[in-house]
Amino acid sequence: MACSRVGAEHNDGDKPPVFTLVDRGSDERYIVPAKSADESTIRLLLAIRQQESFTVYTDGFRAYDPLEEDGAFTREYVVHSDGEYADGDIHINTCESHASLTRRWLSPHRGVSKTKLTPYLRAFQLRRELFRKPGDEALKHALDAAL
Repeated sequence: MACSRVGAEHNDGDKPPVFTLVDRGSDERYIVPAKSADESTIRLLLAIRQQESFTVYTDGFRAYDPLEEDGAFTREYVVHSDGEYADGDIHINTCESHASLTRRWLSPHRGVSKTKLTPYLRAFQLRRELFRKPGDEALKHALDAAL
């Protein structure tokens, strides 16, 4: 699973933090807004999607540092500020790409309210899920989501 976050440290700022989670095994992707980008929030996000054992791929964001000592998973990371963007399988390129698509999708809406961000992100998530499915399966998935 790879993690990336976009936005300010706290929801008080102009941009609330938004985490992108990608399951490399299933290729499922999640966009999750949060009130803060701290260790407890990150642990909560990982606990929700926890499997028996997994590897978390992150960038060098300091809130991820305490995860190094956690025995529930392995943390691998790249430090962009050191000019490191990938080291073999260690990268967060899928997260960054998905976050980029999210920002581009939100940009025509010009200033989505923090209170409305979650529904916008859910709509984007559904759109991306439908895009990745063949015709009849996409229709069934859309109907399931709507009902």
